[in-house]
Amino acid sequence: MKKTLVLGASDNPARYSYRAVHQLKNHGHEVVPVGIRQGQVAGLPIHTDRPQEPDLDTVTLYVGPQNQPAWYDYILGLKPKRILFNPGTENPELERLAQQHGIETEEACTLVLLSIGQY
Repeated sequence: MKKTLVLGASDNPARYSYRAVHQLKNHGHEVVPVGIRQGQVAGLPIHTDRPQEPDLDTVTLYVGPQNQPAWYDYILGLKPKRILFNPGTENPELERLAQQHGIETEEACTLVLLSIGQY
């Protein structure tokens, strides 16, 4: 299973990040929700700090490109194997930086990948 950090996690059921945390957990992945507001999603606390997570497979983004620069150092410092850019989060600058750090990038929807068994 792939340890996944959901950046932009929310306790709002209308948000895709909420659905992603639930689906990742339902598929047996270890999930670390990180957001800007405290709360809980799928029984997990939403971290509002920047937890250091060893052995991280994936960072899946639910933060728009205009808000991502504040997270660059954190994301790259986590050294995940890959970063998933969900629809609306595509960012050529962060993709380039990640690739320069040896991090795979993918523009894809976490929910779709899970639903078709390609996560």
